[in-house]
Amino acid sequence: MFNYIARRLLQIPVVLFVLSLIIMGLMQLLSPEQRAAAFVTSDKQIENLDLIIEKYHLREGFVVQYKLWAGEVLRGNLGFSRISKEPVLTTIRKRFPASMELALAAFVPIVLVGVWLGTQAATHRDSLLDQALRVVAIVGWSLPTFVVAIWLVAWIYGGLGWFGIGRLPSSLLIELAAGDFRRYTGLFTVDGLLNGRPDITLEALKRLVLPATALVIVVSAGIMRVMRSSMLDELGKDYVRTARAKGLAEKAVVYKHARRNALIPVITMAGPMLGRMIGGIVVIELIFNFPGLGEWAAKAALQLDVTTLLAFVMLIGLIMATANLLVDVAYVIVDPRIRYE
Repeated sequence: MFNYIARRLLQIPVVLFVLSLIIMGLMQLLSPEQRAAAFVTSDKQIENLDLIIEKYHLREGFVVQYKLWAGEVLRGNLGFSRISKEPVLTTIRKRFPASMELALAAFVPIVLVGVWLGTQAATHRDSLLDQALRVVAIVGWSLPTFVVAIWLVAWIYGGLGWFGIGRLPSSLLIELAAGDFRRYTGLFTVDGLLNGRPDITLEALKRLVLPATALVIVVSAGIMRVMRSSMLDELGKDYVRTARAKGLAEKAVVYKHARRNALIPVITMAGPMLGRMIGGIVVIELIFNFPGLGEWAAKAALQLDVTTLLAFVMLIGLIMATANLLVDVAYVIVDPRIRYE
């Protein structure tokens, strides 16, 4: 297992290399002036794009430009973001914790709700409960995420005044910026406790409720459908019939044996889903004014900020490669019969 993980870790740089080749290849479709933005590190340099084009040989061929870009990346310079008005790496450090906090707040409920509802639907196959859950799943899966998010903002936040949008109220953000609040992790829910400020933790949790709920309503429906199908397949296998014939309790058959094996497809689906959520849920972050990577990338796409988009795609590639590795490890934990040589 250790050797397998080590080999997979060594594959990650290869994946990023191939991804960077594809991205740089696509960038050749842009003009030299647009490609020059990848090497800009300040607002002042934007006014001197001709000098940058000449300095970095942006009118040269693909190989020369790739070597120059890779050299800058290896020195830690991912370019300057016109959206955030600062180096790309600085923006990623600031916004990554926000996306991570939202992804973790939504991911656990999504999986738990989806697995539980899928199990209930499968064990009550063709009953009224199964039919009702299947309708709920189809409705939930059919709803666009932005529609659910807008409903929650209009009815819960706008109508009732519950919870809130953004990571924290403006008054608290000003207080934190002016005070000695230390950001250990960048997650307000955690840093509030570490700084002895439970009020900040509670406020951060309140503001995670609505965006996390929007994701749970839509995404858990997909998990439920996969779980139901997988559970029905497992419940029809010989080992389940044998366990029942031996007199094993139905709960033990379902929850100890069948459900464990049925989780494999759910893990396959949930791993990349978590990776994409950490990379930023664009629509949710925009609607709830959540300053994460998704909101940043969406604004960059609208304004054709090539530097920001390039770094964002590379980050997503790194996150997805790591998420797939974690999925493979989870397979072994859930089903010990799986072995990696």
